[in-house]
Amino acid sequence: MDLSFVTEVASPRRREDLPPPRPGTAFLAGGTWVYSEPQPAVDRLVDLTALDWPAVTTSESGLTISATCTIETLCAVRLPENWSGARAFRSCADALLASWKIWHTATVGGNLALSLPAGAMIAACCALDATLTIWTPDGSEYHLPAEAFVTGVGTNVLRPGEILRSITIGSAALCGRVAVRKVAYAPLGRSGALLVARHGTDGSWTLVVTAGTVRPHLLRFPEPPTASELSETLAATVAPTDYLTDAHGTASWRRHVTALLAEEIREELT
Repeated sequence: MDLSFVTEVASPRRREDLPPPRPGTAFLAGGTWVYSEPQPAVDRLVDLTALDWPAVTTSESGLTISATCTIETLCAVRLPENWSGARAFRSCADALLASWKIWHTATVGGNLALSLPAGAMIAACCALDATLTIWTPDGSEYHLPAEAFVTGVGTNVLRPGEILRSITIGSAALCGRVAVRKVAYAPLGRSGALLVARHGTDGSWTLVVTAGTVRPHLLRFPEPPTASELSETLAATVAPTDYLTDAHGTASWRRHVTALLAEEIREELT
């Protein structure tokens, strides 16, 4: 899609080169969504890839993923063998059902910033207790948990001029065991429900519910729950009004299959 309304493209090499915020600005990372449809409200692109952020950085304390890291790079990077939780990245990327060309271009940060219910990188980051670093226009930054980033269908906490810089995941979370479940109306359809669970090395148990809901919902247990504990907590945490109805599923169907998939995950991780 040609962006015929764009009259300016900025390619900052340093943070100091970022242009001041103004209406009509879109921050470009992979661009797979920006170029997928007309953007009449956008007249300036700011190319974040020119900042040349390292895609993935590892240390003893964990993993840092730049917002411009492509999904392909994240799935292919070699990580410590005991970081079994990192398998969630590939499983969630598969849930996107995107072609290899999209994987090669689409970015982790873009998937989060787009904030669609089916944003599979959102599910992975929430399940692994990721922390997001966000740059503000005044030169400072702040941090918040991934679970607090998305606020609704296509909405998030970012204010004008703010940029998602990176995603950090601690080694403790990466060492946990994970399980992923996805369901759709059609075998190659968009996710109707996507659930990711993690059984931590400390015995804790975390489940994130996405795709079928307007925003991610997290369920936390100090130890693996029983079937009744999981069912009751799921019903109490995710209200019927939190489930979506659109072309990819009705709210009642999504609520039903979410409960089924949650129990499948519980059985797998116990």
